[in-house]
Amino acid sequence: MNSLKKVSVLSLTLFLLSTTTSFAQNAKFLVEPGVSLQLARYRHSVISNLQYTLNFDIPKDKSADIEAKESIDLVLKTVNSPLQLDFKQTPDKVHSIQVNSKKVPVKLVQEHLLIEAQYLHAGKNTISLQFSTGNQSLNRNDDYLYALFVPDRARTVFACFDQPDLKANFLLTLNVPQQWRVLANAAIADSVNEGQKTTYRFRKSDKLSTYLFSFAAGKFTSVKQLINNRPAEFLYRETDTTKIKLSINPVFTAHQDAINFLQQWTGIPFPFQKIGFIAIPDFQFGGMEHPGEVQYKASGVFLDEGATKDMIISRSNLLSHETAHMWFGDLVTMEWFNDVWMKEVFANFMADKITEKLMGSETFNLKFLQDHYPAAYSTDRTLGANPIRQQLDNLKDAGSLYGNIIYHKAPIMMQQLELLMGKDNFRQGIQEYLKKYAYNNATWNDLIAILSKHTSTDLYTWNKVWVNQPGRPIFNSEISFNGNKISRFVITQHPESGTKRVWPQVFNLTFIYGDHSKNITVNMKGASIELKDAIGIEKPSYIIYNSNGIGYGLFPVDENSLQGLSSIESPLQRASLYISAYENMLNSRYLKPAELLNIFSEVLASEKEETNLKLLTGYIDNIYWEFITPGIREVVTPKLESDLWAAMQQQEKPNNKKILFKSYQDVYLSKAAGNNIYTVWSRQQPPEGVKLTEDDYTSLALTLALKSDTITHILKQQQERITNIDRKKRLDFLMPALSLSEQERDQFFNSLQSAEGRQKEAWVTTALSYLHHPLRQKTSEKYLTKSLEMVEDIQKTGDIFFPQSWLYSIFNYYQDKKANQMVIDFLDNHKNYNPKLKAKILQATDNLLRAQKLQ
Repeated sequence: MNSLKKVSVLSLTLFLLSTTTSFAQNAKFLVEPGVSLQLARYRHSVISNLQYTLNFDIPKDKSADIEAKESIDLVLKTVNSPLQLDFKQTPDKVHSIQVNSKKVPVKLVQEHLLIEAQYLHAGKNTISLQFSTGNQSLNRNDDYLYALFVPDRARTVFACFDQPDLKANFLLTLNVPQQWRVLANAAIADSVNEGQKTTYRFRKSDKLSTYLFSFAAGKFTSVKQLINNRPAEFLYRETDTTKIKLSINPVFTAHQDAINFLQQWTGIPFPFQKIGFIAIPDFQFGGMEHPGEVQYKASGVFLDEGATKDMIISRSNLLSHETAHMWFGDLVTMEWFNDVWMKEVFANFMADKITEKLMGSETFNLKFLQDHYPAAYSTDRTLGANPIRQQLDNLKDAGSLYGNIIYHKAPIMMQQLELLMGKDNFRQGIQEYLKKYAYNNATWNDLIAILSKHTSTDLYTWNKVWVNQPGRPIFNSEISFNGNKISRFVITQHPESGTKRVWPQVFNLTFIYGDHSKNITVNMKGASIELKDAIGIEKPSYIIYNSNGIGYGLFPVDENSLQGLSSIESPLQRASLYISAYENMLNSRYLKPAELLNIFSEVLASEKEETNLKLLTGYIDNIYWEFITPGIREVVTPKLESDLWAAMQQQEKPNNKKILFKSYQDVYLSKAAGNNIYTVWSRQQPPEGVKLTEDDYTSLALTLALKSDTITHILKQQQERITNIDRKKRLDFLMPALSLSEQERDQFFNSLQSAEGRQKEAWVTTALSYLHHPLRQKTSEKYLTKSLEMVEDIQKTGDIFFPQSWLYSIFNYYQDKKANQMVIDFLDNHKNYNPKLKAKILQATDNLLRAQKLQ
């Protein structure tokens, strides 16, 4: 460490000490909803040795209150003002409070129980409560429930200090109906049957942030296996025997593979006392990383014989992602939710590394490109783009930080950082960080300080553009020739929007010749670079920019490369070209939507890589419904239907055939194609070589109901075919959104205006995608303004991804001027609208805005 760094560290230390002292001496804070950053910092400075003892009495009837008892043990450094204890409920929910064995008045103000200073003292204190829980985050169903408290929802169920840097031990007791199984962060210590109930007491948990505390209870099946000689338990409700048979062992194996890799890579053994996970029907997210009780969406975990390669890799990646959180997020937790992206970037980054080890670098490189780049671009190109690290003043807004940038741009950034530092230096820095902050909290600046010791590169300057600012670069090239030789080759970059800046990064160019190719690595450190290695080489047939798929931004597309797509041997290079062509089309560069639709449809038969075929058909679906006009759509539909069906017959692999059949199902409009789909569904006889499951036939029934104005019996018939009660309920919920009656669809939309009607968020977003399908937009466009007005309430009552998924499922396929004007008018009429929610609206309606320019 040089002298300048020593002075900086000393100054920072003195500042932090003075800040803590100031908090302790000036502890009177505004009582306001949520948890303000100022309040959180103060509480962290005076509270320690925190433990919650909780007892929940859960009745069989989901409408009955859950009665609870709680004891909070804590040490206070000083007492200068009322202690704000977070509890987002009404006063009648709190039956009594005792502080240090003395009963005190219930004073609930702005989501906080105020404990007056006269009842507290410096040193150890105990606060005891009897109350009825809130239900918002307990996800109560007829015969099961599960607690989901991320990011700040623990306070909706029990009184707590709901901030990530006040970690605590939890002692939990659950009193549940007999025959119900339970799972929590810690192992069961003992259980007692009493009448129709069973009481389970759990051991003391590891130290956890409140958002990581969780439990589940209900009618689940349990299976137990050993993972590295440690007991592991898996709860699930799946009833399909084929899915169960094909999924149970792979799920345990995937967890073991992930744990083994992470222990070896980090140098730290599995950091928690218990391994446990649960598959939940229609779970709000892919997964949630509660130690000892990891929650997964059941459909992502249980796969059948019809599962595609992409689905199998996605499951492996999901299980690895949540397992990586045990080290990144759970062992070392962000200090404040503005750094929530840190746990997500490392979970994704490490999951990708596990995929690389298990499936090879070729599969890893291709999946990394396909999984992260299109998703990151879909947000980073918009007027609502946000930086990776965002400002957060109050935890009540923490849910709005989640999105494609932290889940997808951040891993791309981390890959570039690893390339910049070198893999060994990067790994050594991460290991040092994990060991230093184990079972504690840290910030991004803490990590950057450690990584800076392992590289000579100025990471603070690099961090400014990659982490603290939104957006992506646009690359251009200038090539001069002397005869048949390249005499000059310059690549430039500039921001797509915003202030002038440069993204330091590395990527490849591939020069394609008739019988060979040549790669050149570009180390882009400035606004332009002259490629000395390109001077003197022969003029190629075409150039593939970003051919290794590592570079981030909008790259040039050599038009000759699009004509030679089917002759490019590398699946990675083809995928990079597909992505670049689509992104450039959106920016009105090189190709119009109908032209690109035609190019993509012509390579459907020749593209043999399954995951590329999924990428292609996804782009085809987007262009077809979002960026060509209804008039052009009517013209191109016969050829597109024919191309998809012919390609399905020509492809040899069953999964490739299935992907093409699914695309055919999505885009068909002709009567003949409709008859094809109906025959497949009614006879349950798929095209030769295509494997369809119950879920696939349900999807076909929903499509047929959407695209027919006469069929009314299909959904009822399909419901009778389904045996699983959870899947029956899902289809029952979706039916009104597909009704032939506009009045019934109106009633369905109106039901979503209450939080109770939106309880099953995964069902809601699926229903909205049918309600707002282009074929129904004439009657659903009237819902748009009200849907926008509801976003603030959805943020308050829904889970973290719901505002985003709500908006995307509504606006995803709109392209007309009226819908675009409704968005403009809404934002014009709400000048002081929550800026983070405004950004979500701009992100979700970006394609609608672009459609105005592309038509």
